[in-house]
Amino acid sequence: MSITRIIRPLLSLRLRQLDSYAGKAQDLQMKVLRNLMAKGARTEWGKAHCYEGSMSYEAFAEHTPVSTYEELKGYIDRMRQGERDVLWPGQVRWFAKSSGTTNDKSKFIPVSRNGLHDTHYAGGTDAVVWYLRNNPQSRIFDGKALILGGSHAPNYNQKNSLVGDLSAILIENINPLVNLIRVPRKATALMSDFEVKRDRIAREALKQNVTNLSGVPSWMLSVLTRVMELSGASHLEEVWPNLEVFFHGGVAFTPYKEQYKRLISSPRMHYMETYNASEGFFGLQDDPDDPAMSLMIDYGVFYEFIPMDELENEHPTVVPLWGVEVGRNYAMVITTTSGLWRYMIGDTVRFTQKDPYKFIITGRTKFFINAFGEELIVDNAEKGLAEACRQTGAQVLEYTAAPVFMDEHGKCRHQWLIEFSQAPKDLTAFARLLDNALQQINSDYEAKRYKDITLQPLEIIVGRKGVFNDWLKSKGKLGGQHKVPRLSNKRDIIEQIIEMNG
Repeated sequence: MSITRIIRPLLSLRLRQLDSYAGKAQDLQMKVLRNLMAKGARTEWGKAHCYEGSMSYEAFAEHTPVSTYEELKGYIDRMRQGERDVLWPGQVRWFAKSSGTTNDKSKFIPVSRNGLHDTHYAGGTDAVVWYLRNNPQSRIFDGKALILGGSHAPNYNQKNSLVGDLSAILIENINPLVNLIRVPRKATALMSDFEVKRDRIAREALKQNVTNLSGVPSWMLSVLTRVMELSGASHLEEVWPNLEVFFHGGVAFTPYKEQYKRLISSPRMHYMETYNASEGFFGLQDDPDDPAMSLMIDYGVFYEFIPMDELENEHPTVVPLWGVEVGRNYAMVITTTSGLWRYMIGDTVRFTQKDPYKFIITGRTKFFINAFGEELIVDNAEKGLAEACRQTGAQVLEYTAAPVFMDEHGKCRHQWLIEFSQAPKDLTAFARLLDNALQQINSDYEAKRYKDITLQPLEIIVGRKGVFNDWLKSKGKLGGQHKVPRLSNKRDIIEQIIEMNG
């Protein structure tokens, strides 16, 4: 008998709860906030900010400043040293290592036991719940899950305390029963050398009945390419005939979509986007025909939002979920069961509807180009590249872009470094199509490009094969959840990669 058929009825109650999101967002979010306040009241942070379980949202916002990592860093470092009841009750033993800030190479995000189970694992479960609802014929549990993970290391000298990629922390703490239906072996999954790990994962998974994939698109593609090399197959379904879904997240899927379609030609293949960050699990694509994700509002995460056009203000507006407007770009602020209090995560989102709340990720508060008032965000870049690829048949593997403020001719422009998996036949035409698409998408960019007065046509430099991976490797960030910054107002990153481009 199909194991999937046995498991499916066990998930029906949760499906009904998810379907009840519409119309209950404020009630569910206030329930989350009251729970956070009650637990937070037992901490040093909560006592300093006068928390209590019956606090109103307005009182919570009045008592609690919006924080960045820099404001919480001292508290988090004390937690890493083993101190209890600092930002969250008890001792937090796991810390997700994330990309750094202006002042530090890395951030260390606390991941409490509550955060693991009420947020991260809950998100993984709900991804399956919605997937099974949308695919009644699925047999996802009748085979193995290929799940990519990073690596971890001891946290200072604290016993049973770890620091590393979130994916590694999730694998380390996962229910042992899950290990029966996943590959690769735990020891392989947690290896730190990605180049060696990539080969071992491919070899271990090659002879398995893999039905589903989970991971970051760029790193999964690298593993699947190795599987194809070892097998000699033309398409991945020749290796895994029962493969049916890829649960992906971490970076935008748009640049990789055509490559996956070329690799996996089966019409039965599905793709589902997840929004699982080191700080929490926030969104799931519940409708395969709608690229927007549903905001997960009962996971122990309380959401607030700052309009992006007010982000630089001394006192910007901050609104709870029920105060957002459809179509407006917001910076996301979270309060979580791991002790992040009104924390600016750095991601930007735009809601496409309310009741239930659905959104798309538009970029990062720091990953944009606004050197000349053009306000180009990652969402614009992804859509522009998709259109240029559609018209030329090109395929983009990796890219980054930054402004050229003024060259020797007094010209200003955007400079793009792009590694193609399939280069366009006419690079000049590709650049023109990208430039035109960006003008159609972004009126500010269009205004600055008017008659080439402020901004001249963008420039594209073709990256050699593997140059972005080489840059990541040079930074000790090859594999795991690491990614190349797509857009930057500064030139340090693009110049480092250009130098390695040869």
